[in-house]
Amino acid sequence: MGDDAPVFVVAEAGVNHNGDPEQARRLIDAAKEAGADAVKFQTFRSDALVSRHAPKAAYQRATTGDDGTQAEMLARLELSLEQHVDLRDRCAKQGLVFFSAPFDEASVEALAELGVSLYKVPSGEITNLPLLARIASKGKPVILSTGMSTLDEVAAAVATIRGAGDPPLALLHCVSAYPAPIEEMNLRAMSTLRDRFGCPVGLSDHTLGIAVALGAVARGAAIVEKHLTLDKALPGPDHRASLEPGEFAELVRGIRAIEASLGDGDKRPMPCEADVRRVARKSLVAARALRAGEILTSDAVAIKRPGTGIPPSALASVLGRRVRRDVLADEVLDWVMLETH
Repeated sequence: MGDDAPVFVVAEAGVNHNGDPEQARRLIDAAKEAGADAVKFQTFRSDALVSRHAPKAAYQRATTGDDGTQAEMLARLELSLEQHVDLRDRCAKQGLVFFSAPFDEASVEALAELGVSLYKVPSGEITNLPLLARIASKGKPVILSTGMSTLDEVAAAVATIRGAGDPPLALLHCVSAYPAPIEEMNLRAMSTLRDRFGCPVGLSDHTLGIAVALGAVARGAAIVEKHLTLDKALPGPDHRASLEPGEFAELVRGIRAIEASLGDGDKRPMPCEADVRRVARKSLVAARALRAGEILTSDAVAIKRPGTGIPPSALASVLGRRVRRDVLADEVLDWVMLETH
């Protein structure tokens, strides 16, 4: 990730499987079809994650109803270790990177047993420094989401990760609202994170649509993470702020097109411009018929297309010179026609 590597596109399956392993497998297949590089899940034990009395967030009430607690909702969304094994193998079969966000230390160890190639730290865990240290100690690359965080909180998290094994680290700018308002996305914060911490940055995007994610790529995002659902109308907390498979495929196409357009930053004429450059640029031409030996004065020279002769920028060097031969009116001037001073 980062430098000249292609943007790493993560399909965030999260809990959009609704606790159904078959739906989780279908999400993996949809991610592959859409062109994602990786599929990310969430690994947790609801009893270790949330108090029995914790209320649902407002967006969770809006998407799952007012009944029940957050703990009861999350219990229905857990996946067993055996189901994780199946999903890991399914990703491998599809040529996708499988990884997950652990929400407790036991889940970190479970993912280690699965042999994951990297870990994700969700935004809600960024101040859980003991968890971050445990993750970092595994020596695998870490992607850290920074939603809801101050720069000082990000700095403390980065210092913890770097002090507990210093694995390769990438940071994701994130606004943790579902959906996130476009006007609060603050994509310029990606540059702040990159400059401050010197690591690849990207975006974990919860806005509706794909415009903001594409804007992040244009601003140098090395990673784009976006929720994937089979159907936005499904029950569950995250479906409404997700992309359906066709939309996700459109996102990937847009990302790859923007990547292709970024170039190397060297300002120069491009090969595709050569013909237009000859036609659209202007040259010095004879304003009237000229006789051999005549001195070029300002009334003898005009500036017209095409751009195949002496450029207008050289006018001062041309005036006062004699023409070597007769020149037709409107004939494009070139240096061979002119005597040297």
